[in-house]
Amino acid sequence: MTGNYLALFGNDLFGEPVKPPSSGQLADEFIVPPFSVLNAREGGWQERKRAWLSMGIKGEMGRHGDTFSNKWAKEHDISGCGSTMADDYISVFDPVLCELAYSWFCPPAGSVLDPFAGGSVRGIVAQLMGHPYHGIELSAEQVAANRAQAETICPDDRPTWTVGDACAALVDVPDSSVDFVFSCPPYADLERYSDDPRDLSTMGYRRFLAAYRHIVSQSCAKLRDHRLACFVVGDVRDKRGHYRNFVGDTIDAFRDAGMELYNEAILVTAVGSLAMRIRRQFNGGRKLGKAHQNVLVFVKGDWRKLPKGTP
Repeated sequence: MTGNYLALFGNDLFGEPVKPPSSGQLADEFIVPPFSVLNAREGGWQERKRAWLSMGIKGEMGRHGDTFSNKWAKEHDISGCGSTMADDYISVFDPVLCELAYSWFCPPAGSVLDPFAGGSVRGIVAQLMGHPYHGIELSAEQVAANRAQAETICPDDRPTWTVGDACAALVDVPDSSVDFVFSCPPYADLERYSDDPRDLSTMGYRRFLAAYRHIVSQSCAKLRDHRLACFVVGDVRDKRGHYRNFVGDTIDAFRDAGMELYNEAILVTAVGSLAMRIRRQFNGGRKLGKAHQNVLVFVKGDWRKLPKGTP
């Protein structure tokens, strides 16, 4: 399967044929049109997502609805985040967004570094598309769950996950050794993942931002020249209800690390339970329901010298 991931659209796990959705010439060439608005609600996107999930990818594995992090999420208004949430308030990364990022922004067979690995999705999709993947994740339980999934889905060519704090673990990654940095960092304290003091989600925003900037800087140093990095982020509110400008802080962190903002897209996500919560949220404080994330792409070096992508 590795290096020929489109084979997954031949048959699902039950042997039924799955046809890749298409909506015209641009979609045939680029999967979806490479515009600055990516609509994950569209039927073609959802069909493609179901095809990926038919492989057995379960991004929620390793996290449970009764954990401290999800109790925290249930007790707070999480509508400031554009993450896709499962029924038990576990955020799950979209495999179609992974497919787009790897095919658009990573050289063929290029290596991927993910300093905030989380669930299995980004690693398994990378490996199935022929991209060696190295993810760093603080939770040993999460890494064990990721490895178990990879053993089933891509046993011959598995992603690599390292258990540890990215601030420390990135030291072991050689500088200028990877082709693409791709991640979805913690949105400050919006979702609390553990009570480990090294966990960025346990930190106040100033301390969080200092650690986050350090990890971004280290990650950029691992990237080869004339390569891209992509972070999927969303803004979060402080205790007074005001946005922190986490998106802007992410852009500043990359710029201070020597990379420039090159592409920006809006990912339109499923409404989910937001439709049930929006009346209270809007009537109580004129807060709009957030149903998007920001896909930020940065360039290191000269964009004219970027390797050609898959399309």
